[in-house]
Amino acid sequence: MPPTTHPSDVGAEIEPEVVAETDTGAEETQVAWAGAAREVLLKTARSYGSLITQQKLATQIQDRTDLHTDRQIRHWLGAVLRRVAEDSAARDEPLLIALVVDARGSVGDLYAKTLLDLRGEEIDHVDDHAARERLACHEYFGANMPSGGGLATLAPQVAAARTRTRKKAAEERVIPICPNCYTAVPATGVCDNCG
Repeated sequence: MPPTTHPSDVGAEIEPEVVAETDTGAEETQVAWAGAAREVLLKTARSYGSLITQQKLATQIQDRTDLHTDRQIRHWLGAVLRRVAEDSAARDEPLLIALVVDARGSVGDLYAKTLLDLRGEEIDHVDDHAARERLACHEYFGANMPSGGGLATLAPQVAAARTRTRKKAAEERVIPICPNCYTAVPATGVCDNCG
């Protein structure tokens, strides 16, 4: 039976502790899914600038293993990604889970929790960290890199959202005007014309 997609899955946070149930035992399913996820993520890592959505990864995992569930991906994918991250850490590799984004283009809270648990790193800007980790994945796993080595880039959706936020902030910023000569006052607060 193919996986079922629900509108509530889009952009939903994945829950790392819930184990999916299939005809195979839960542990065996998780191991098989983690192995398939690693294969998909290795292929993604070998293509510079590539990302994969949680939904697409979930579909490919189930298709590769022929182990399917009707449960929403937020209830089982987190546990699979956690296993992949633990495997990457054990191999002393960059974290392959940095290549997995939600519908909004973000790696989400699971990524931050995994970094804290596996590396003791506490980070505020998970998508910035994930961009650097993705670049490390592309380099480490042999992607055809551009001349100059490539850049750590945000997912297009995250970059666009940040651009909109900066643009809106710039539009809302009030520029002080000198009451005498009606010119913009510089950041020093003292008018260049009137002193």
